[in-house]
Amino acid sequence: MESFLNMLGQIGAGSLVTIKLFMVTLLFALPLGLAMAFCRVSSYRVVNGIANTYIWVLRGTPLMLQILFVYYGLPMIFPKLGEPGILPGFTAAALAFSLNYAAYFAEIFRGGIQSISKGQYEGAKVLGLTYPQTMRRIILPQVVKRVLPPLTNEVITLVKDTALVYVVAINDLLRVATNIVSRDFIIVPFLVAAVFYLVMTSVLTFLLQRLEKRYAVYDD
Repeated sequence: MESFLNMLGQIGAGSLVTIKLFMVTLLFALPLGLAMAFCRVSSYRVVNGIANTYIWVLRGTPLMLQILFVYYGLPMIFPKLGEPGILPGFTAAALAFSLNYAAYFAEIFRGGIQSISKGQYEGAKVLGLTYPQTMRRIILPQVVKRVLPPLTNEVITLVKDTALVYVVAINDLLRVATNIVSRDFIIVPFLVAAVFYLVMTSVLTFLLQRLEKRYAVYDD
């Protein structure tokens, strides 16, 4: 019993690292994704082209490769960061995850923005609203409602993708479970880790579904 509780404590500590990475990624990826979405719908070709290239590269290459590039490659390009592999693993992973998921969020937000009819923009202009006021009061509430389902899928995927950080030796949930399995030759830690992942994804699904119901007031 004592060994089982000890195992739970270790896996619980690993899950806190997973949750921290998840939260940091959302904190940076959501606003960056929204900014990229606005760049994607911009009438300025240079701005649009930069956003297109960013999304094309980040969505077209594996996330694991991006993590390794940030961890080993950035110090080679910017020596002040230290020797290759010296950049803190969590920092490298958080940066890679944020940049990667911002690209996916950008396309989701872009689809939501472009789904709003031009008549609503014109109506807001007739009412004397500025562009920022139009976006904040009329467009974005509807966009949030429309993008929540695909956003939910990406957020759930993010929770599971955090397991990729084992490549930079971060003691996240899965890495801790794997270490215990290798040490004690038992399969139970994997089952416990699966329960932790299921609990996290279930809580997120519940919260996001509640959010969807809240924004259902903006139905067309």
